[in-house]
Amino acid sequence: MELREIAAFLKTAQLKSFSKAAQALGYSQAAVTIQIKQLEEDLQVHLFDRIGKQTTLTHQGEVFYQYASAVMRDLAQGRDAVSAVREPSGRLRLGAIESVCSSLLPPLITEYHRRFPQVSVSIRTDSPEALLEMMNKNDIDIVYFLDRPTYDNKWERVLDAPEEILFVTCPDSPLAGRRDLSLEEVISQPFLLTEKDASYRFILEQYLASLQKEIRPFLEIGNTDFIIRMLRQGGGVSLLPEFTVREDIRGGRLAALSLEDFHMRTWRQMVYHKEKWVTREMAAFIELAKEGMQ
Repeated sequence: MELREIAAFLKTAQLKSFSKAAQALGYSQAAVTIQIKQLEEDLQVHLFDRIGKQTTLTHQGEVFYQYASAVMRDLAQGRDAVSAVREPSGRLRLGAIESVCSSLLPPLITEYHRRFPQVSVSIRTDSPEALLEMMNKNDIDIVYFLDRPTYDNKWERVLDAPEEILFVTCPDSPLAGRRDLSLEEVISQPFLLTEKDASYRFILEQYLASLQKEIRPFLEIGNTDFIIRMLRQGGGVSLLPEFTVREDIRGGRLAALSLEDFHMRTWRQMVYHKEKWVTREMAAFIELAKEGMQ
């Protein structure tokens, strides 16, 4: 039994596909098939059921998966332990929702690179649900997202802070500065919204549905910077996390609206999988993110 066979087994189990595992590992599909076959012969069990295009673990495969995962975690821990004197120099795979990526990550990544220039960082942007699923498959090390307080016994939570979600517009709008605004009046304005998988948009739409109301944006786009530029030019109203528009509000380029009958708060959260060995690269990023919250 060789480590590359175990690695091929784990990746195939996570991706539920021999071809996807081969692509992720940089092997040919035939090579992965041979490695899995050799592992099955060594164990004298059948690890996968391959019916049509579906690849799933057998019962024996599920049992072996737990031990194989532990082996690879222990190996990673041992590798880090014997090289602990070296500064972070491996890779860091982050997942973040778009608003976090565009507003919070640039200064954080800039400082991280200044401190640890040998680390290679990759960032995936998607919905919280998609990112957390990638984390569960070990395709991402850390997920940084906004949502209602979300808990799972498979996760380690390293950051959890409330964030205000604001209705914002340009300072010249007739709505700016008013104290008697209602939610119904605000949502009747020309609206720019992030895509439907943004958690704060989903919360708003759920609330409106409970009132038998809905919002019909004239523009939907998954780019917070584009929305902010449109708002500065008098492009309507939007709903955005406070941290994305903080400097524009302070600088008088945008105005936050105050509603009598609606207020939204969500939570900024950073998590990693409990079974994930925390590498030096992950630990350094987590510590830096916590510094930024102080």
